[in-house]
Amino acid sequence: MRNALSIDVEEYFHPSEVQSHIGRDRWSRLPSRVEEETLLVLDLLAERQTKATFFILGWVAERKRALMRSIVAAGHEIGCHSYAHQLVYRLSPEEFRRDTERAVRVIEDTCGVTPRLYRAPSYSVTRESLWALEILVECGFTCDSSIYPIYHDRYGIPGFPRHAHVIETASGPIREIPIGSIEDSRGRAIPIGGGGYMRLLPYCYTAAGIRRVNRAEGQPVCIYFHPWELDAEQPKLADGLIARARTYIGLRGMKRKLQRLITDFEFSTLTAVYCDAADAEGSMADAIESRR
Repeated sequence: MRNALSIDVEEYFHPSEVQSHIGRDRWSRLPSRVEEETLLVLDLLAERQTKATFFILGWVAERKRALMRSIVAAGHEIGCHSYAHQLVYRLSPEEFRRDTERAVRVIEDTCGVTPRLYRAPSYSVTRESLWALEILVECGFTCDSSIYPIYHDRYGIPGFPRHAHVIETASGPIREIPIGSIEDSRGRAIPIGGGGYMRLLPYCYTAAGIRRVNRAEGQPVCIYFHPWELDAEQPKLADGLIARARTYIGLRGMKRKLQRLITDFEFSTLTAVYCDAADAEGSMADAIESRR
């Protein structure tokens, strides 16, 4: 079964754990590493002829035009990761709209692609910010991948459907593609979707989780990571024991884990895995209905 691979393209100083210590006013003065990190990812994917969805931060796109063109030239899908990596539930609806529209304009200008898939910074579409989905529809987005159906101190909607489905908003439908999880004996979602979970836990945990969802549930899994997670030499800016553990543990082993992942499993873009399959199912259903 084909699973979905996604990469959130941001600098090492953009994660929420780092932003709590490093303000936006310092971003432009910090050394950039995102181009080198992302080119490494592109090379690894090219070796296995694997396509992925790259969710681009507008702030990065504005400053790394050549990198954006390299991603597009390699045949990968472009999504939007906001402009300034601010948590959605800390923004007003109008602030969220302005940030999203700005990101779309920048991405269009830098790589000639209008993104139709969105991922919120730190999966910050929660029960308190579900209003954001309606705004995304109004901004032209057809797919969102911002909801993690788990419990976490900063994000997540426990009990949310674990697999891709369409959500009806007042402005129209949007397909929600949750990050991968498995269900425990009590029916609670346990994360397997990559990122910090892939860095912190043994590779066999991620692989076993994907196989379980593919085989037992007949569903694809959406996996994500950040280019900075392959960069063990990045400046360590997060402050505090928990923040540093979440951000930096497992960096040295992440490249090897990613190589195993794209060797052991077949991956493609979110659109190829979820939206194209849904369109095909819809067409088949229409054909069957027309014969009756």
